[in-house]
Amino acid sequence: MTLQHERLSTTSLAWSPNWEDVFDSVGQNRPLVVEIGFGYGQMLLYLAHTRPHANILGIEVASKPLATMESRLRRNQLHHVRVMYGYAEALLSHLLEPGSVSEFHVNFPDPWFKTSHQHRRLMKRRTLDYIASRLRVGGRLYLATDIEAYAQMSHALLRATPTLTNEFETAWVNHYPDRARTKYEQKALQEGRTIHYFVYQRNTHPALDLPVIKESPMPHLVFRTDGNLDTIYHAFQREQFAHPEASIYIAMLDVYQNPNSLLFEIHIKEETIEQHVAVLLVRRKDDPSEWVLKLSMLGHPRITHGVHKAVSHLAEIVQRSVPITILHNKLLGYDETLSA
Repeated sequence: MTLQHERLSTTSLAWSPNWEDVFDSVGQNRPLVVEIGFGYGQMLLYLAHTRPHANILGIEVASKPLATMESRLRRNQLHHVRVMYGYAEALLSHLLEPGSVSEFHVNFPDPWFKTSHQHRRLMKRRTLDYIASRLRVGGRLYLATDIEAYAQMSHALLRATPTLTNEFETAWVNHYPDRARTKYEQKALQEGRTIHYFVYQRNTHPALDLPVIKESPMPHLVFRTDGNLDTIYHAFQREQFAHPEASIYIAMLDVYQNPNSLLFEIHIKEETIEQHVAVLLVRRKDDPSEWVLKLSMLGHPRITHGVHKAVSHLAEIVQRSVPITILHNKLLGYDETLSA
């Protein structure tokens, strides 16, 4: 596998990367074209052949389409195309600068029919605001769906987005010959389903100020205590909770003990990223009375607001279970005045 065709990932690529470096096109100032959820890849290949002077990025979460497209890119030597594992929310929030994208393509997104699942829809207010922010003036959003209700919902969202202008005189069109047909689209047409096509252009109206969300400083807490690990170990409880002032869900899964440390297993779900992380409580070798609560780098976690909240929750457990004197605090929003 050549470097150009190695799979990218929203969980490992530097947040707010230099895309010319990623595509090895330094100094060429090539436009960036993004397809969200490329599926079987027909549209991605179409974009590759019709936009030879652009950098083409396709993002997908399913393993089989990613592996298939990697093989096709190697076989066809399409060095200006890269595929990425991850969710659109992470790409839009963490990796794309405002005004950096020339085209977004969204083909037949999952409608998530159940009311309890509607927050998972791609076309929602927050995501569309990010798409509009990331488009450069004159850039375009292309959307296709075969679900009438999804089309109506998308139309209402798009119509309420002042930074995007409809290129059609109607809300959408049902025939749009100037595009490649995806495998799903061909099947839908054969079965007699109606396709709804949208094309919106980014206008000069100022977009919302949505800067790239970058990583926070590494979280850790250094403290002195005469307490012992057994007390902290038994104070830990498996629990799940939602943080009240942000869309952060934390599950404290388990704790493991050895003579000089505890390892906490935690699941963290935020609007843009979901992570399984480990947090360590370890005794300092040079001073056994000092302890450090810190994030393990196992699995290369991203340092997000949710990670800080999870480590802060563990700090509260420690501080409630044994008397401590805090020596150094690098936890965002942690309340040091919590009574022991």
